[in-house]
Amino acid sequence: VHGATDAAVTIVEFGDLECPACKATQPNITKLLGEEPKVKLVFQNFPLESIHKWSFLGAKYVDCVGRESNEAVWKFIGIVYEHQGEITPETAETMLKGYAKDAGADPATVSACVAKPDTEKRVRESLALGTKLNVTSTPTFFINGRKVVGFGNNTPYEVVKSMVDYAVNRPAK
Repeated sequence: VHGATDAAVTIVEFGDLECPACKATQPNITKLLGEEPKVKLVFQNFPLESIHKWSFLGAKYVDCVGRESNEAVWKFIGIVYEHQGEITPETAETMLKGYAKDAGADPATVSACVAKPDTEKRVRESLALGTKLNVTSTPTFFINGRKVVGFGNNTPYEVVKSMVDYAVNRPAK
C-alpha cells in the first residue's frame, strides 16, 4: 500500500512487472499520488505468465520485498520498470535480487522468501482475485471499486484524475 493511510480513495492496481503498458502508466500513478493526498494505491500482482516469461518471478519478488519493507517495495517496482527492457528470463533472478538490494531490502532474506511455497501461493491468490474481478490485461485499476483499464493508454490521465477528484469530494453515505 502506498499513499495516505486515511485515504478517501483507494486505487487497486493489478500489474505485471514485465508489462510495457504497466511501465508506461507508472508516471501517471506517481503524478496522481503526488497531486492527491487523499488517495492510496494497493498493488496486486497479476503476472501474465503466458506472454511475460519472468513476470511470475517478478511478482514473487514484489511480494517478498513488500513483506520486508513497504518503502522498499515501491522503490523496487520503480527500479524494475526503469530497467525492464534489460531483464531476460536468464538474467531475471540475478537482476531482481540486485534491484531488491538497490531498493533497500536484504537480498538474502528476499531470495529465501521467493523460494518458499507460501510466496507462490500468495501470488496465485492475487491472480485468482484478479480473475474473479474479470481482469484480463495489465494494468487494470479499480478506483473505489470502479474498473479502469489502460490508465494512460486507453484512458487519459485527466479522465482518471476527474474520477478520483469526484470520489474524494463525494459526500460519505
